[in-house]
Amino acid sequence: MDAPHHTSSWPGLSRPFASGWWARKTSLTLLASIIWLFANTAARADLKLCNRMSYVVEAAIGIDDKSASATRGWFRIDPAQCRVVVQGTLTADRILLHARALSIYGASPVAQNGTDNLCIAPDNFVIAAARQCRAGQSQVPFTMIKPTQTDDGNMVAYLAEDSEYDDEQAKLAAIQRLLVIAGYDAAPIDGVDGPKTQSALSSFLKSRSLAADVVSTPNFFETMIAAVQAPSATGLTWCNDTSYKVMASVATDDGKGVVSRGWYRIEPGKCLRPDVVGQPRQILSFAEAVDDNGRGIKLNDKPLNWGGVRMLCTRESKFEIREHNDCNTRGLTSAGFAIVDMSGGGKTLRFATP
Repeated sequence: MDAPHHTSSWPGLSRPFASGWWARKTSLTLLASIIWLFANTAARADLKLCNRMSYVVEAAIGIDDKSASATRGWFRIDPAQCRVVVQGTLTADRILLHARALSIYGASPVAQNGTDNLCIAPDNFVIAAARQCRAGQSQVPFTMIKPTQTDDGNMVAYLAEDSEYDDEQAKLAAIQRLLVIAGYDAAPIDGVDGPKTQSALSSFLKSRSLAADVVSTPNFFETMIAAVQAPSATGLTWCNDTSYKVMASVATDDGKGVVSRGWYRIEPGKCLRPDVVGQPRQILSFAEAVDDNGRGIKLNDKPLNWGGVRMLCTRESKFEIREHNDCNTRGLTSAGFAIVDMSGGGKTLRFATP
């Protein structure tokens, strides 16, 4: 997961908690334990998370020590970059991790196979007693990690894909992935440089009036994602003009069959371009407003969604569906998609509250 949560100014875990944190009605014993776990700075042995994936990710850290469990997030980590998530020596029974890709990529491709369900919040958070969620919080699976020690005495853990990219390959694959989302032909997404990727990147930067050397700047992915999300004269763009989170799905018809894909999360006030590869004969769209728990929003007892009469199959989790007969009997959900008129070369669909 749309506007990414910018956490570059989010303080390191060694900083004292804000005054509001102290006012929470948590037992003094548990609170003291959590503060020590997150803030022990007796020695400089930082814990870093390094991203070798082709996605910009947000990470949440969990600490499990005896009877105390706590979580903190979100830490944004760009491809080929590392970020300190704990400053100072951390002594705990277990260190846990939950990571998600930014919603510009659709449903998060980061595998979540942990068995510890701990609480998180939509925005930046610190949660003590993280196994008992409060209002506005939700449980997600955390995976135990075992960081390795580096030559400088720090600890590091890597976020990686099956492709096992190194840093350079991860950055290039991430650029290719965003170019494809923006409608440029940079496939396959393999982290291998070549004329095709460079041509697509050059065209993208030129279309957004960005200098070629922006690629080497520290905030390049933030700049690129903002450019990808901005409405364009070509391709399909969704813009969320509501105060709700919107989940959207796109379908393409190449004359041989229809493929529906979802979900793409679009935060209020933001725009997003779904990945539509090639030049399909027809593009279709369905979107619905949801609450923080993923439940559909209703206004005056009517679902707040945007679609049409073309019935196609979807499912609650990430999907790519090519067969659209008997959706319900196959355990899928049927949704009405709208046909998008792309005759003008580009189309922006704006989702608004009636």
